[in-house]
Parts: sequence; C-alpha cells; structure tokens
Amino acid sequence: MQVDFYHLTQAPLDRVLPRICERVLAGGGRLLIVSESDDQRARLDKLLWTYEAESFLPHGQAGEGEADQPVLLVADVRAANHARNVALADGIWREEALAFDRAFHFFDEDRIGEARAAWKGLADREGVTRNYWKQDENGRWQKAA
Repeated sequence: MQVDFYHLTQAPLDRVLPRICERVLAGGGRLLIVSESDDQRARLDKLLWTYEAESFLPHGQAGEGEADQPVLLVADVRAANHARNVALADGIWREEALAFDRAFHFFDEDRIGEARAAWKGLADREGVTRNYWKQDENGRWQKAA
C-alpha cells in the first residue's frame, strides 16, 4: 500500500484534489474523499462540478447512490463506492486508510505536526511505501522523501 503525503504550500487543496481525481479515474480507479467537515465536503462537492468550465468529475456525497459513484465524499473512511484509493482532504490521518491500495494525505501548515507524526508512525509498517510531496516556488510537485 502506498501513502502519498501532499504538503500544500503553494496551491490550495481546491487546485490539487481535482487533478488527483482525474488521474485516479483515468486509471480506471475509484476514489473516496474523506473530510469530517460538512462545510468542506459541500465546498468540494461544488468544486468537483465546476473546477473547469468544459468538464466535471462524476461524484456524489454519502447517501447519494454511493455504490455507483466513482468519487464519493464522506465523513468517515468507509468505501461504500468500492474505492481502492482514499484522499484524506481535511489534513487528519486515519489508520483506516491503510486498508486501501493508495492513500493521498493532504495537509497544510496548520496540520504539519500531525502529518509528521503520521509519517513517523508509518516508517516501520510492513507493506507501506511512503512518499512526501512538496511544492516548489513555481507550484510544481517535488518528491522530497
């Protein structure tokens, strides 16, 4: 299982998450997006419909035909859409993410301490590959670890 830590320093989640969704869907996968915040899930729901004028990302929220949704927004880590990829959008690491094939853990400066603790906690886990991605001054993602 692979855990990708994304340190949001230049671009906000709203610019990064749709690209991750596109990549997962293009590869034939499904994605579970997790946030405890009702407000954040509502913002992300709107974002995924409107992030580009010419396109949208097919998705739904928990309780909306969950099994059929290629991208599902939820409050807890429960893959009702049979996703094998999970995006932790609120900066909170959850051990349940380890049940997926791949986890995307997004965090900003407000959650950096928690992200470091999660990174260290996964260091000796059997079968877990960690990647740490950070944006350079031009906003490009660079693998830092």
